[in-house]
Formats: sequence, C-alpha cells, structure tokens
Amino acid sequence: MYSPQSTTLLIETVNSELPFSTLFSRVAHQPYALLFDSAGEYGELGRFKIMVWDPVLCIESRGGKTILVDHKNHTEQHLDIAPFAAVKQCQLAAFSALTIKSDIVDEIIQTLPFLIGSAGLAGYDTGRFYERLPQQAEDDYQCPDFAVGLYEQALIQDTKTGVLYNCRLSHRPPFLPSHAPVYEPVTPFSLTSSWQANLSKQDYIQALEKIHQYLRAGDCYQVNMAQRFSAQYHGDEWQAFQLLSEANGAPFSAFMRLPDACILSISPERFIAVRNGKVETRPIKGTRPRSDDKEADQLRAQSLLAAEKDRAENLMIVDLLRNDLSKHCQPHTVKVPALFALESYAAVHHMVSTVTGELEVNSCPLDLMAGAFPGGSITGAPKIRAMEIIEELEPHRRNVYCGSLFYYGFRQDMDSSILIRTLLAENGTLHCWAGGGIVLDSDPIEEYQETLDKVARILPLLERLP
Repeated sequence: MYSPQSTTLLIETVNSELPFSTLFSRVAHQPYALLFDSAGEYGELGRFKIMVWDPVLCIESRGGKTILVDHKNHTEQHLDIAPFAAVKQCQLAAFSALTIKSDIVDEIIQTLPFLIGSAGLAGYDTGRFYERLPQQAEDDYQCPDFAVGLYEQALIQDTKTGVLYNCRLSHRPPFLPSHAPVYEPVTPFSLTSSWQANLSKQDYIQALEKIHQYLRAGDCYQVNMAQRFSAQYHGDEWQAFQLLSEANGAPFSAFMRLPDACILSISPERFIAVRNGKVETRPIKGTRPRSDDKEADQLRAQSLLAAEKDRAENLMIVDLLRNDLSKHCQPHTVKVPALFALESYAAVHHMVSTVTGELEVNSCPLDLMAGAFPGGSITGAPKIRAMEIIEELEPHRRNVYCGSLFYYGFRQDMDSSILIRTLLAENGTLHCWAGGGIVLDSDPIEEYQETLDKVARILPLLERLP
C-alpha cells in the first residue's frame, strides 16, 4: 500500500495574474490532469476552481474488476473490493496522519475545498458494482467505468477573492505560474464528420412507447431515456472544452484527461456534496429552451415552474433521493429546503430542488455516494427497474454519461457532479448524450425535441471550429 514521502501539507498563496485556464494548460495534456472549472457566476456553487495533476496512483475499474494502477512504475494490482471502497481504503492509508503547515489563517483554510486527496471519474456503469443489472447494450468504449487518482498537490482559486492557493505535500515542488505556457494547440480542434444519433427520431419515439407500456403496467413511475450523438474529430480536446465552457457557463464544468480518453463536461447539476458532515444533493428535473426574446424567455420560465408534469417528475426524484440519502444520514435529518426552484443557463431553464441531510457519524462520504449511485435524477424511479429498462432500450452503454466527476478531500469533504451536457473523446470519436425523464403523460415529440434543446449550445458550436 502506498505511503507518502512526507506527512506535512503545505498551503501557500500564489502570485499570478494569469487566467486559471492558462495555468491548467501547463498540465492539460498529462494523463489524469483534472480541472473542476466553476464557469460562470453561481455564488457558493461556483466559488472555487480546482486543478490536480500527476497522481501517485490510480484506481480503475472495468468489466467488474477493480485495479490499483501505478502508471509511473507500470504496475497493476487487482483488488477484491468495489471501486468507491478502494478509494476510501487507499486514501485512509495515505493521508490519515497529515498535519497542515501554513502562514494562512485557519479561518481561510477552513473555507477551502479539497486541499489534496482523491478525484476523478465514476461513470454510470460503476453502478454495476452495486446492483445486478442485465448486459444488453453495446459497450464500445475504451474509457474505463471508473478512474480516480490519488493526488498529493492541488491548485485552488477562490473566485470570490481572486486568491490562488497551492496545496502540496512538502516533498512536492511549488507550482510556479511563470512556467505556464502560452496556450497554442499543436493541432486545432475540428470535427471531421457530421453528428450522427444512435437512434432515429422514429426509433426514439418507439422506445418511449415501450416505456409507456412499462409505466401503464406499473413497472415504474419514471424512466430517463437518452440518445447518443457521435462525430469524428481531430485536434486538441482542451481547446474544445475551453470554447464550450465559455459559451455555456455552468457551475460543475470539468475537464479530465485519461490515458485513452478525455471528458469534457459543462454540467449544471450537483450530485452529492458533503462538508463538515452536512449533505446536499440538487436534482434537476424539468427543462425549457431559452429564447433570445426577453419576454418570451420569461414566459418559458414561468411555464416550466407552473407545469404539473414537470413538478410531478421532479417530486418523484426528490422522493427517491430522500430515500438514497437516508441510507447513510442520521435519522430524521433528511429535509427538502428548496422544491421546484428555477435555474437558468445559456441554453435552457431548469427546475431544481435541494435535498439535505446530516451524515451518520460512522459513515464516510464515499459510502453515501456508493449507496446513491448512479444519481436518481438520471435513472428514474424505482431506480433499479428504470436502469433495467434503460439497458434494454438504449443501444449503447452510457459510460461517462450520467456518471460523476468528483473529489474527496483528505478532510472528508466531497463534491460531485452529474455528468450531463458531457462529451467523451476517444479514438478520434466524440460522443455526446441527451435525454429526459419519461412519465405517463410525456409527449414523445416534445421529449425528442427536449433532447435536441439540451445539446443546442454544444453540437452546433463544435461544428463551427476552427
């Protein structure tokens, strides 16, 4: 088991006027470089940007197997435990004895997220480690189902104050902004084919008719059905992410490079956050496209908030998540402080609710995440039956889509996204997904159009590059 060369964690301020994206560009092409990019102005939701790179080891999972990977020494070790438990075990062994040394006042240090710890991908199919599911959809990906690094260093920006913090174990050299290069992609990003969906419009509508049969039969109350869009590309994925992030602005934007894939996410949705034992999840259910006409845009927002179908759909998932959180929260602490709130983004309006709780004393945030995985807002209810129907009707596995990019700091703080509005780049192919929750009174034509609305600020934008 890995143990660090030092147990002193240094936290230092960094002087730099460079944009955070420029600093990340210094490491953006390294495997396991990861940026949590809170693009846009979203108060506490988007207050901090975090970048990590050069992990000491990685935990990867695929096909029901969990592997501890040391990329530097090219060694692998098979583990007989599920991936979230593996992360918990490795981090506890590595960082349980750390002491913090810093000239920064403790009050400020307490506001900072993460510092160092574990971060990475838990794809949708990580759920197969925790639930028995059929295997019908095609798995045509190189990207692992789960890929998380253990990091001894991080750079954090407080967007509220503009201050940069370098957090690192004492044997790691300080991050020097002066070494950040001027960003110039070797090969500019561009698509080399048009987008192709894995379902025709008629196929999608027929799948929804099948879901309606299941709903009428009482199999479930709601099923999240998605389609995948794919195109060929060449060039630099980091350049594509920067364009998408700037155009969309979302509080859970993130970029992660893996040895054989890249994840480009402009997600607006939090999965689960834990801070000082306080738990929060923020499911999104209900969507309307934005309009350039201010009055029409306002009418669409009001229509969403008043829609009986969307409110019912949102409430179903709130109830599911209340149940999921209760598995590892203290009795009687799970609450719903905000129900049916409006959040507006570049392409769409969303209906968002907030569910909170208090973590059980003997539970770890990763236990909570494993118990709620994947997020109910992108499966349906009841969750397992909905996932079985998804596996039957979607032609391809979801892989990263509807999974999560997350961090788990050594102080047991955690935050995580739901990977919607997310692209996977691998083998010269770019995949992007969109879907929606289907209930008994869903209109198939409207639901199909909603999937197009959700990628309206993604697919056309990339078509215009270079």
